[in-house]
Amino acid sequence: MNNILVRPLITEKMTNISAAEAGKYGFLVSPKANKIEIKNAIEKKFDVHVVEVRTINHPGKIKSQFRKSGRFEGRTARYKKAIITLKEGEKIELFEQV
Repeated sequence: MNNILVRPLITEKMTNISAAEAGKYGFLVSPKANKIEIKNAIEKKFDVHVVEVRTINHPGKIKSQFRKSGRFEGRTARYKKAIITLKEGEKIELFEQV
């Protein structure tokens, strides 16, 4: 259960969403985790009640560079984001400090 939540998303866009719509928080999660596993992990770790979980899958992009030795291709990592909505009146203290 520990490897489901990778880290919290603390970006400008997520901060604006959290400020405008109270009770919404973003996390980077394991690409193999489903909504039920994400909900259970957040409820267990932060002792809150999750009402809704929305997930977004981002595929890795192919990047290429031209070097003296020729063309080099690689991929960026794929990841999955989860935006959760908490029960009204509940907060996660981790995000309140940002």
